[in-house]
Amino acid sequence: MKVFRFLPVVIMMAMLTSSQNAPLIEKYELMGRFEPSEHSDFTSLPSRYTNRESAWLRKEAAEAFMLMADSAAADGIRIFVVSATRNHEYQEEIWTRKWASQNGDEAEKALAILEYSSMPGTSRHHWGTDLDINSVEPSYFESGQGARIYEWMSANAHKFGYFQPYTAQMRGRTGYNEEKWHWSYQPIARKLLKAYNHLVTPEDISGFPGAEVNAEIDVIGRYVNGIADFPGDPFVSPI
Repeated sequence: MKVFRFLPVVIMMAMLTSSQNAPLIEKYELMGRFEPSEHSDFTSLPSRYTNRESAWLRKEAAEAFMLMADSAAADGIRIFVVSATRNHEYQEEIWTRKWASQNGDEAEKALAILEYSSMPGTSRHHWGTDLDINSVEPSYFESGQGARIYEWMSANAHKFGYFQPYTAQMRGRTGYNEEKWHWSYQPIARKLLKAYNHLVTPEDISGFPGAEVNAEIDVIGRYVNGIADFPGDPFVSPI
C-alpha cells in the first residue's frame, strides 16, 4: 500500500527579507557562481537515485525527489536523475560547445541554442531545485517506458512539490521548447525566481559568447520567467 506523506513546509528563504527589504539569497547563488559540493544547503543524492557519479540538490528538494522516486518504484516506474545542479562554469561549457556549432548572427545563434539550453547565469539548474530525469531526448517520452514515466509524473509529481516548468507552449508560455524530462521543486524554486527577478539584470549576464544579446532577446523575461503554472498554486510568474 502506498503512503503519501505531507512534505515539510520549506522556510521562505528567498522571501524573508532584511530591514533593507533585500532577499537573503545572494545573486551569485542564483547565477550558479558556486560549487554545490561546498554549499551547506546542498546534498548529493545516493547512487540508486542517479546515473551520475554525483548529483547535488538542495536538501529539501533531494528529500522530496527520493520520496517521489520510491513511490514511483512501488508502481513499477523507475525515475532517476541524469542532471541536477549545474553551476555557471558547467553551463558555460554546454553553451560554448553549442555556440561553436551554430550559424548565423549572434542573436540567431543564441535563439537556436535557447530552444533547449540556458544561457549561463539564467538556468534553473543553478538553483539546486531543478533536475532532469531518465533521458533528455524528446522522443524517449513519446512511447514505451518513457511515456509511462511521463504519465506517472504528470499525475503524481505535484504531490511531492515537483512540477514541469517547460510544458508545451500553450496559453502564452514563452521561452524554451517543451521538456518532459525537466522537473522543478516548487516550494523553493518559486521563491528563488522572485529573488532572481529582484536581483539579476541583463548587465549581470556576461562573459561568454553571445551574452551581449541577452537583453535584445529578453532572456530574463521570456526564458527565465517563461514557465508553466504549478497546479493549484496561486503564484503567478511575473512574465
